[in-house]
Amino acid sequence: MSKATLTRMAILKKSFELIYRKGYRSTSIDDIIATTQVTKGAFYYHFKNKDEMALALINDYMRPNMHQVMLRPLEKAEKPLETFYDMMWNLLHDTDFFDVRYGCPAINLIEEMAPLHEKFREALSVLMTDWKLAIADCIRYEQQQKNISPDIDPQQIALFLISGYGGIRNIGKLEGTESYESYLTALQKYLQFLKPSFSV
Repeated sequence: MSKATLTRMAILKKSFELIYRKGYRSTSIDDIIATTQVTKGAFYYHFKNKDEMALALINDYMRPNMHQVMLRPLEKAEKPLETFYDMMWNLLHDTDFFDVRYGCPAINLIEEMAPLHEKFREALSVLMTDWKLAIADCIRYEQQQKNISPDIDPQQIALFLISGYGGIRNIGKLEGTESYESYLTALQKYLQFLKPSFSV
């Protein structure tokens, strides 16, 4: 990896950390430069403006990381629903990366940035669509194994599960990690309803 590529990725990583805590509109280019300790010239060498940096943040930093953490575990899982539950548990207990006070980075960006610019909305929509399709594929696999009723619509279930995760991340900002435990208990019961043989 070239020095220029490393610098670009360092800018995106630090921008992600700042925006996660402060929000997109409250984070300035000067904040990013101060945190990354790159020159203003280096920033503008890689990005024309803050909006271009934000799109790169979504497409080149968040999307690959999301694939690694939230899609790949599901791709070859022998028990996809159990793997999905374990993934939710890990995401909600990963206090090193996610802070209950700030919620979910992707959901935060959707709430703040999607209404601002069509390109933001499109890029964020790809993030959610990737995850929704991966979960829907899990449901279809379970249906093929005759573990889940064929009458259930995989896309609807995937949307429902993602909505629940996004919602509890926001509620966690108000009520703390105790709300996560309530959500995980309810999620386990729901998955058992979908798949009677479900066990964790």
